[in-house]
Order: sequence, then C-alpha cells, then structure tokens
Amino acid sequence: MPGDFEPLDLWPVNWQCDVMSASPAVTGRAAVFATELLWSLTGRRFGFTSVKLRPCREYSTDTPYPDAWLSWPGTMMPPLGATGTGGYYGFFFSAGCGSCRSGCSCAEQVRLPAPVHTVTEVRVDGSPLVSGAYRVDDNRQLVRVDGLTWPVSNNLSFSDTAAGTWSVTAQYGESVPGGGADAMGEVACEYIRAAAGEDCRLPRGVTQLARQGVTITMPDLGDMLDKGRTGLRLADLFIAAWNPGHLRQRARVYSVDRGTARRAGT
Repeated sequence: MPGDFEPLDLWPVNWQCDVMSASPAVTGRAAVFATELLWSLTGRRFGFTSVKLRPCREYSTDTPYPDAWLSWPGTMMPPLGATGTGGYYGFFFSAGCGSCRSGCSCAEQVRLPAPVHTVTEVRVDGSPLVSGAYRVDDNRQLVRVDGLTWPVSNNLSFSDTAAGTWSVTAQYGESVPGGGADAMGEVACEYIRAAAGEDCRLPRGVTQLARQGVTITMPDLGDMLDKGRTGLRLADLFIAAWNPGHLRQRARVYSVDRGTARRAGT
C-alpha cells in the first residue's frame, strides 16, 4: 500500500547552492520536483503520506464449523440458507482475522491494509480516542486495550465526525535516510538553475553537440531515467545505495480473500 501513494511531506533538503536570491515559489517547486524524482527512483519507499481509513471489524474464524458456516437453526431453507454441520441451516459469513485464533478476540483488533509507520488518530462515533486506548502490533494490527471493542458497523455514508462511524488516520512510509537531504539539495539546485535559464547539470534531450569542430556526446535523459539515474553525483550515489536493483516499487502480496479498510475520499 505505501507504494500506492506519493509522499505528501517534502523530503528534507541540504541546499548545495545559494538560494537566498531565489524566490520561495521557485525553491518550493524545486523541492517538490526533487522529492518526487528521488522518491520514484528509490523504489517509492521513502517519505510519508497520511491516509484516513474507514475500516470494518473482522470476525473470528475460530468456530466449531470448519466449512465456515454458522449454525442457525430455524432460519431460511436452502438455497437462500444452506445446510451446515449436523443438518443445521445457516448463512455464509466473511471470516478471517489474520492470526486471531483461540488466544484472542477479533472484537478487539482490526487488521490495517498495509504496515503503518504511525497511527495518528482513531475516531469512534465522531470523537478521537486517547492514544492509550489502543496499540499497534506488527505495524499492522490495531488492537484496542481500554476494555472495549471496535464497533461492529461503520456507516460509510456519513463523515467520521458523526455517530455510528469510526476511522483510523495513519502515516505510511519510511523515514528518509540521511544522505537523502544532500541528494535533494543537489537535484533541487539544478532545477532552480534550469528554471532561471542558466546552465545546469541535468541531462538535456540533446545527445550530441558540435561546436567549432568539436563533437560532444551527452547522456540521453530518458535513457538515464529508465536505468534509474539522474546524471548527478550525489543523487546517483544515494539511489545506487538504496535501490541497487532499480526496482520501480517494493514487492507486495495481494489476497483476494481478505477485505481491506476503505480509504476515505477516494
């Protein structure tokens, strides 16, 4: 999931040039450009984005019925109902609570759709819970520890400020390694020079230039980006250190059998 979101927080910058004369608008655009470029070329893993989730509580699979049918005598006949163990009628329900088996109750935990860095807020019935009311296990399981349980339902037609709703606001991503700030400063400074019409070290679309009988061959920008490089020394050293395999994004595993929390606003 982290790979699905661009970082909303800009990476830290150690400027490698004098930016005192540059306008805040230009330096701001340069920081955005550098963040997006380095985030992409390092496998889309560093930096943070805040996401609001509208989860639904899962139900335990720890029942005496291995076929996941819940015994319910006297209910509807097949095919609307179904025959379960011992000839009872029942309804199929969505089961699954990760590692929640006999040793715990799924009523006190919910599985987030991807590992989180921090849970910044949990709202129930429109009111934020105190941070001591829950904890995060394995960067993924949100466990309630105040003696209460997570709500059974979540009315998604209402904002999370209304009764009958609950939400989890989490911060996804990883901290930017120390060398990222120097790489940011190098890329951002070249962007500022290019925006001002000055010579810069960012490769241009021209691959050969002939002047006064001398032919200079330059790297093609598109080809370099395909290989995960920028042509800038500090930036390329940083990229090579943290993404030597030129991955587009980190590997992920999907399960069609497990539901996920809905991302609010999308």
